[in-house]
Amino acid sequence: MAANQPTHRTFPALHIELPTWVPAMLPPAEHRYATLADRMQLVVELSHRNVQHGGGPFGAAIFDAKEQTLLAPGVNIVVPTKWSGAHAEMVAMAIAHQILETHDLGSIENSEYELVTSCEPCSMCYGATPWSGVKRLVCAAREEDAEAIGFDEGPKPSDWVAGLESRGIQVVRDLMRNDAKRVLQGYATGGGTIYNGRSGGRSPR
Repeated sequence: MAANQPTHRTFPALHIELPTWVPAMLPPAEHRYATLADRMQLVVELSHRNVQHGGGPFGAAIFDAKEQTLLAPGVNIVVPTKWSGAHAEMVAMAIAHQILETHDLGSIENSEYELVTSCEPCSMCYGATPWSGVKRLVCAAREEDAEAIGFDEGPKPSDWVAGLESRGIQVVRDLMRNDAKRVLQGYATGGGTIYNGRSGGRSPR
């Protein structure tokens, strides 16, 4: 090995950051989201505004269900970050973990964190949900609504709801489904990029 040749390779750092418009649109931190509908309304609005700002048609958030407050928002930033894992749910989970400085939200005593998402989780986000430590998953659109406009949700067990519930995670479906579907359909009719993988079949959104 030449004397001036480096002995190890260097790699880029992974840095994920919310678009600046997200914190700008949020109410003060002490704002209460008293009902599941209140929380989903914010999440669907996140998905809608993300489309307006050139992102994917998906939004999510981690809420503190006991305090009725927002812990961490998330939007789909797959294209701008050039990372296939940057789904709205994954972004919200990552931010929540960093805020609370733990990889397991369920490890916090007497915690009741929930993941609220504008669409049912794809196979990747489904797998990450029990590891995140949330106690509840609340979904708007169904996976078939995303697939109807061309997104691939990936392989997922047909009994995925029962699988989560067997791990103590309550699942609520179809809350504001039509509102979330309109965001998906608007994205498609507006010419939004359907950014599935090309190698070995389609990848999850």
